[in-house]
Amino acid sequence: MLTVTPSRTNAFDADAFEQFIASRREPEWVTDLRRNAFEIYRELLMTELDPEEWKRVDIRAFRPEKFSIPTLTKSVATFDTLLADRAEFAGFITHIDTVSSQPKLDEELARQGVLFGSLSEIVQTHGDILMPHLMTRAVTPDADRFAAWHAAFWTGGTVLYVPRNVQIEKPLHSLIGMATDGAADFSHTLIILEEGASATLLEETASATPTAAGLHVGAVELLLADRSNLCYVQLQNWNDKVWHFAHQAGRVEASASLQWTAGAIGAKLAHIHQEVFLDGKGAAAEVNGVTFASEKQMISYYTQQTHNAPNTRSDLLYKDVVRDHARCVWRGMIKVAIDAQKTDGYQRNDSLLLSETCRVDAIPGLEIEADDVRCTHGATCGQVDEEQLFYCMCRGLRRVEAMHLIVEGFFQRVYDRIPVEIVRETLGQAVEKKLGIS
Repeated sequence: MLTVTPSRTNAFDADAFEQFIASRREPEWVTDLRRNAFEIYRELLMTELDPEEWKRVDIRAFRPEKFSIPTLTKSVATFDTLLADRAEFAGFITHIDTVSSQPKLDEELARQGVLFGSLSEIVQTHGDILMPHLMTRAVTPDADRFAAWHAAFWTGGTVLYVPRNVQIEKPLHSLIGMATDGAADFSHTLIILEEGASATLLEETASATPTAAGLHVGAVELLLADRSNLCYVQLQNWNDKVWHFAHQAGRVEASASLQWTAGAIGAKLAHIHQEVFLDGKGAAAEVNGVTFASEKQMISYYTQQTHNAPNTRSDLLYKDVVRDHARCVWRGMIKVAIDAQKTDGYQRNDSLLLSETCRVDAIPGLEIEADDVRCTHGATCGQVDEEQLFYCMCRGLRRVEAMHLIVEGFFQRVYDRIPVEIVRETLGQAVEKKLGIS
């Protein structure tokens, strides 16, 4: 492995961008995309962020000049310890401070044309496959300054491409980590499923140490062709010194199905813009979220379910647990286009408050242009019932154990939706650690 240290002289101005471009040695089409995105970024820096999305997210303390993209230095370690216990996966890859490990993929899948590895490598070797999809249809640079910033400076990330009618039975695993204090990570996840393909990917983001400050400006693109089926799970578990901003979008074509589960446990401040577009007749999406905020964390989700075709279905369920002085914000919207008749859209956010000093803002919404639809939404918020805690403690449980039992029960509906056991276990272990059980 190559360890990396951030270059403190680098910022994100024009000179730094030119140095970054010179260091990448990428195909011309990628460089052109970056240059276009950088110009958009410079323009959007002068433009106010969407107040509906950002008015509840306080980023006045954010100082991007404190972070920089790491530069390569000498080799001092390996990825071996991070690659343990992955036998149950069909493939895996690790990215630490922009440096990727050698990806592992089942040989039979590779023979069938499956691509799984680093974005930086695959744009070099299979650019013809990625060119029509990379930041053209799902996450685009003109979305806002963070999307443009990412599009100009992305530093790699995970690619999964599954050819027509290829079925991947075992899950794949991707780990994105930061280890160096002051590092900025701009990793990008791109999943492309051709017609009739299916796959499951578990992706984790994590800090190597509890003390390293960091910045993550990421993007996720999930592109599903007709009759394809994707299960994508992302667990965000940065330490409490990381600023986390991300644009994430899925596009689902006719009769395709997307199950998307997001777990948000870490970060100092996290804001995620998450969209699902149901573009083909009969497309379906199930979006699940588990959020646990403590201390002074701020975790915000801005979600949109956009129905662009008839007979489409979306089902969003987010569960938030908040304690101490933490805050969670969820702003959800279901949009139905005029031609999207027979739409079935649902969104729900439930919040559990573990202290009197925490706060949750949950704002569902609907924008409907079609006249033959069923769209509903709801939000609930409440504190833990002291009688429930007392009941558990009377049976020999410590207060923290009783609280864990209640929190696990609160999250259980989301856990039950996840079909892969190891994914359920990973989420459960992260919650236990946050509660101080393990």
